[in-house]
Amino acid sequence: MNETNNIIRKKETPSKYKYTQNRELSWLKFNQRVLREAADETVPLLEKVKFISIFTSNLDEFYMIRCGSLYDISLVDKKLRDNKTGLTAKEQLNLIYEKTAPLYKEKDEIYSKILAKLREYRIIRHSFDELDSLKRKYITQYFYENVSPLLSPQIIDLRHPFPHMINKKLYIYSILENENTRCMGLIPIPKQLPAYVMFPGTHEYILMEELIYAFAEKIFSNYTVKYSTITAVTRNADVNLQNSPIDEDEDYRHYMKNILKKRNRLAPIRLEFYKYYNHKYNKNLRRKLDLHKNQVFVTNTPINMDYTYDLIDSLPQQIKEELTFPEFKSQKSPNLNTKKSVFKQLDKKDVLLFYPYESMNTFLGFLKEAANDDDVTSIKITLYRVARSSQVIKYLLEAIENEKDVSVLIELRARFDEKNNIYNAELLEEAGCQIIYGFENYKVHSKICVVTRKSKNKITHYTQIGTGNYNEKTAKLYTDYAYLTSNQTIGEDAIRFFKNMALSNLNGTYDKLLVAPTSLRNNIIKYIDEEIKKSENNMENGIIMKMNSLTDRKIINKLVEASQKGVKITMIIRGICCIIPGLPGKTDNIEVRSIVGRYLEHSRIYIFGKGSDRKIYISSADIMTRNTAKRVEVACPIEDFDIRKRILEDIEAMLKDDIKGRRINKKGDYEYIKEQKQFSSQDFFQKRAIKEIKEYNTYEENKSIFRRIIDYIQQLF
Repeated sequence: MNETNNIIRKKETPSKYKYTQNRELSWLKFNQRVLREAADETVPLLEKVKFISIFTSNLDEFYMIRCGSLYDISLVDKKLRDNKTGLTAKEQLNLIYEKTAPLYKEKDEIYSKILAKLREYRIIRHSFDELDSLKRKYITQYFYENVSPLLSPQIIDLRHPFPHMINKKLYIYSILENENTRCMGLIPIPKQLPAYVMFPGTHEYILMEELIYAFAEKIFSNYTVKYSTITAVTRNADVNLQNSPIDEDEDYRHYMKNILKKRNRLAPIRLEFYKYYNHKYNKNLRRKLDLHKNQVFVTNTPINMDYTYDLIDSLPQQIKEELTFPEFKSQKSPNLNTKKSVFKQLDKKDVLLFYPYESMNTFLGFLKEAANDDDVTSIKITLYRVARSSQVIKYLLEAIENEKDVSVLIELRARFDEKNNIYNAELLEEAGCQIIYGFENYKVHSKICVVTRKSKNKITHYTQIGTGNYNEKTAKLYTDYAYLTSNQTIGEDAIRFFKNMALSNLNGTYDKLLVAPTSLRNNIIKYIDEEIKKSENNMENGIIMKMNSLTDRKIINKLVEASQKGVKITMIIRGICCIIPGLPGKTDNIEVRSIVGRYLEHSRIYIFGKGSDRKIYISSADIMTRNTAKRVEVACPIEDFDIRKRILEDIEAMLKDDIKGRRINKKGDYEYIKEQKQFSSQDFFQKRAIKEIKEYNTYEENKSIFRRIIDYIQQLF
């Protein structure tokens, strides 16, 4: 179960709950923010479809993990209460179901408008009944040749027991009759089939589930089909490793493979029906799955929207250009030229990369040089989520081939990336890499890499610490910082970190780095206390924090205390926010903003104080109990003057955002920022990245011309 520290056994006094809200309900509000991007007139049409898809997959994972965890808690300890609202697990689940139902309705309304607009571009999703005779002839032939041979329909009666319905798999569910009996029928939709079929020479298509639904009567030809619908069950996917002990002789990768198999067999949490719904007939299926009425949701939007990106990719370039965001390619960093020695450049100055505005290729160039530099002795790195066909893995393997000492701490429990991580762990280990799997009860979520180089009998450490994963795909979609430095104190801390990880030592001490679960939370609280003291002494003070989510009760309480003492606190929180700002006498000095736009805001920044003595950290950690107390996280201080200035400029731009920015009000709801600046921080960062690399290229070109002139003059004399 996740975040058990966020649960209390005894109900606290009601005043404790006045300035906090439930994390699950806060998350639903955030996902509604995502959904409403699909209704935003400034968002291109095909991007709106993507936001519907993101909303849907977000909700799927929420039900699998968060509702799954609450379901487990409701079974083992009915009196356990949330420490933000005093609600039991069952009460939270009932509220989640209640708040989810209108989200389906809102999604359907938005999606219906999007479909109507897409028709104007002849991008049409058909049901079988809508097809003209030519299309019907084509798709009928397609069904019998390509679909029917792969189907495995079955009836459910006394001799045919109810099968296990696989998590999130689509099924055609039917009520069947013949002369003797009435029974249920199920047709699982095989994963080998495409999600949709495009009609030749058009942008018109039919979903596979709609196609199979249309042929239910032919499939169950020995019966009269009284009713059919399209359905999917969502199961608890929150596998509790503590309830699955590992034998000390068992290989950890093999153990994780077995754990993953459990996911599809855990308890049902939600039942969805697509379009065709009849309560009288569907209650039989609900009862078979032992679900209550409030766990059943009906939608006119496809249950699975994963096909969205493939569908968009299949469209002509002209349509894509018109109906998607203007193309933006991550720019080269003007601060680090990978055509020159990265190490020599880092010896002179620290560098901050800002994804996706600047390319991850700069970091990959750093890693490639490390893999091939004769003076490099070792590379150590933590991996949480990496891309398929990862360049990071490629260069680590290259380093091993070049006889570097390569150590990789790979987290096999990175949810839904376990299989990829197991595969990469096997690949690296077979090549000769030292593999570490972290700690039994603590996920390693840190983003840290250190390269050690020995040149002229001098040992130098080059460290990269980031807010996001070493993942080329997400580096184009998520906003993250990657900080590269030759600061030896930080480098020695990084080496110490990896030694501690190898020795399973969570209690290591560090000069610069803050490392959870031991020192991160305590130091954040200490720094908040310092701002409280400044306020009490009428000194300049302030706190700015950017993160994905805020749930840690201890830090929330300290922030409220700081607010009450007059400390001005500004937070940029993309998702879950358990603190309610603006409440008189409690949180009236706290302002919370959120940015949801083209890119997923993912960087974590902590700023304490003002002026030259302010502390600035970037981190892998959100301010959630799971991050501060149950994971290994790293926060790194930023001491370089230029980089500190850049981070403060970035924060200022984010706080100016009144296009994609929202403010959380006293009810804990999102509201528009009515400042009429018409400023988008993400657009600003794109334009700045393009401008800066152009200026750099012009400078380099002019420098080259100047050199050639000097060389020419020297040749004359």
